[in-house]
Amino acid sequence: MTAIDRSPDVVEPDVVEPDVVEQFRLAESLLAKRRPLEALRELAPVLDAEPNAPSVQLLAGRAYLQSAQLGRAEEAFLQVLEHNPSDHYARFALGRTLQRQSRLEEARAQLAMAAAMNPTPDYQEALNEVQVRIAGR
Repeated sequence: MTAIDRSPDVVEPDVVEPDVVEQFRLAESLLAKRRPLEALRELAPVLDAEPNAPSVQLLAGRAYLQSAQLGRAEEAFLQVLEHNPSDHYARFALGRTLQRQSRLEEARAQLAMAAAMNPTPDYQEALNEVQVRIAGR
């Protein structure tokens, strides 16, 4: 399991309705089982109810990334960063999303910020990978 597949350290739904919370948790569970399309199906009503909730957007972004819906993933991670520019995990996930789109310079910038904010081996490894690809051009 890679860092992008794991939930960030703290992910709690910003929503309060019990059914919405249940759907959020089910979507999170499905994503952990690498079933992103099913997770997105469960997350749809949550996105409707709480479209601006960072935790909901972060979970949606992860599901979009796992299902190779890279444009949607990028939008979701950018929305999280609008609410909290210091969210290192959203920066890391955005960097990985940009990397998969071969937007390496943009990916490097996001991954470098994530690694500076939270110097974990996963973040540094991702940054190094992008830097090697850029150097190999």
